[in-house]
Formats: sequence, structure tokens, C-alpha cells
Amino acid sequence: MSIRLNEIVPDFTAETDQGEIGFHEWIGDGWAIMFSHPKDFTGVCTTELSAVAQLTDEWAARNTKVIGVSSDGVSKHADWKKDIETLACRSADFPIIADHDAAVSSTFEMLPAEAYTADGGLLDTARAVRSLFIIGPDKKLKLSLFYPAAVGRNWAEVLRALDALQAVATHSVALPANWTVGEDVIIPSAVSDADAKAKFGGFEAVLPYVRTAKMPQ
Repeated sequence: MSIRLNEIVPDFTAETDQGEIGFHEWIGDGWAIMFSHPKDFTGVCTTELSAVAQLTDEWAARNTKVIGVSSDGVSKHADWKKDIETLACRSADFPIIADHDAAVSSTFEMLPAEAYTADGGLLDTARAVRSLFIIGPDKKLKLSLFYPAAVGRNWAEVLRALDALQAVATHSVALPANWTVGEDVIIPSAVSDADAKAKFGGFEAVLPYVRTAKMPQ
């Protein structure tokens, strides 16, 4: 099934290296990022999960949980965590789902075209690509990214996108290309000039439809 932006993501139960979880219950009332990788003990995947571990304090500051997905089992995940932590120089406290039957990967369409047979069946060798989903406290999908197996994700961009999504949710603003925290925002077109002045204390109209202002406090 295709999961569209602003739809509630499917709930599921899965085994992780930290025990069984119910996905919606695990998310709780905060934000969540679920990301997949093809296989444990591989080069690109290890650098990625090390990068996630290095951002532990950043996720916590944004009330965000992170969880990995892999086709390998929980015992292998636990062993792999040692290498991840060696590379990251810190602990990797987030769980990794053991998606040995590709149930989660199939539900969230994380699998590449070559994972399927000609008649639409799933090959035993099916492995997820590098998919990523940012999910809000309302359990709705806010952002999705898909990278091929050979290319690691840019986790600085994931963090920037999370900041942007949280700013939009909090302040009902729009954000320009390459926006980062502290920069001006764009006033949505549905907001009148009078309302914009009341909310933002003034703005600059670069173009009639491009009105920029400081982020509301």
C-alpha cells in the first residue's frame, strides 16, 4: 500500500533488539523517525547508524525517537551495535526492528523493484533500500525519503527537515529553500497582510507572493 503524506501510518507489532514493540505505542506523544537499511554488518549501513547514534542528543532535544529496520535478526542487531558504537564513539540506544519476513518493508514500500518476482511475489533475498519516514505526534506521515542501497543519507538534512517540520507545526509558517533555524520564514499566502502584520510584527514583500518575516516567538 502507498502511504501518503498526512495519512496516519500503519500500526504494527515487531521484534527489536530491545524487545517487542507496538509501533504507535512506541511513538507515544512525540515525533519519530523510522529508517531502513539493507543488511547488518555492511559498510554504508554502519556509517549511517553511527551517524544516528552521534545525533542522540539532537533527537532528544527535539522530542524525537529513532528506530531502524533491517532484514537481519535481533541477535545479529545486538552484535552489530558493538561495531556501530565503536565507529560512533558513543552508545547506540535506539532499537532496530528485525524485519526478517519483510513485513514492515512491504507495508511501507521500502523494497526496490528487483525485490519482486514477475508475478508480484516477494523474493527471499528481498532487502530494503534506505527509506526514511518522519512521523508526527498525531501518527501522520510528515516526510519520506528514499535512497538507493549504495548511497548513504545526509543526516544533517534529516535534522534540518525535522526542524522545519516542527516549525511549521508550531507556528503555521512556510519555509524557503535551504532554510535553517534562525532564518526568516515565508508567510503563507492564505494569511492576509493585516493578519501577517499582527502575527509577525511586520514583513518584507520580496515579491507580492513572497513575504518574509522573522519566526514568531
